[in-house]
Amino acid sequence: MMATMEPEATASTEPEATASTEPEATASTEPEAQDLFGSLPEQDEQVTARLHERLAAAAAAEGILDVAYRTVDSPLGALLLAATEQGLVRVAYPNQGHDAALAQLAELVSPRILNAPGRLDEVARQFDEYFSRRRRAFDVPVDLRLSKGFRYSVLAHLLQIPYGATESYAQVAAATGHPRAVRAAGTACATNPVPIVVPCHRVVRSDGSPGGYAGGPDAKRSLLTLEAA
Repeated sequence: MMATMEPEATASTEPEATASTEPEATASTEPEAQDLFGSLPEQDEQVTARLHERLAAAAAAEGILDVAYRTVDSPLGALLLAATEQGLVRVAYPNQGHDAALAQLAELVSPRILNAPGRLDEVARQFDEYFSRRRRAFDVPVDLRLSKGFRYSVLAHLLQIPYGATESYAQVAAATGHPRAVRAAGTACATNPVPIVVPCHRVVRSDGSPGGYAGGPDAKRSLLTLEAA
């Protein structure tokens, strides 16, 4: 009701006062306002970062942080890393869309997600070592809850493929006890939520060609070349 009445009151009783006094008020207060805000200190990024870390720590301590995430730079572009209390639950390439990956986590894992880089410092360190050829195997817990049934079996087997080695999709299917499920094995690799750590890039076609990859064919070739060096 106030929103409908105010225009009438203004139109009938305040036109002269508004016309005669508002410019003066603006002229007299704007410099003071500029001086006031100009004296405020610039935002300290380090302070902001510390406050954010305290928020993340408090959320974790109170049990209201279910998924922590951060991004890391890599030769393949910025990678999104996300982890639950159980382990690394998601690694997303730039072409997969980080926002889309977080939305999926919010829907399938928990909406209580926070950018908490400190929670993933060890994972980030191991990624850096891997890309600099100082690490051949990741030593971090993995949470594979986003993959079920046969797909889970495929990912569990992928963890057994050694650094620098490859297997065909047919070999992977046979290793899971379903030798005819070659196409399904390929789908499991394509939907792997934790690429690189769960090395689906080590699965190639029977003719030796790389085949598809969630991060794109160039990313797969780069990883195979990295491990072959």
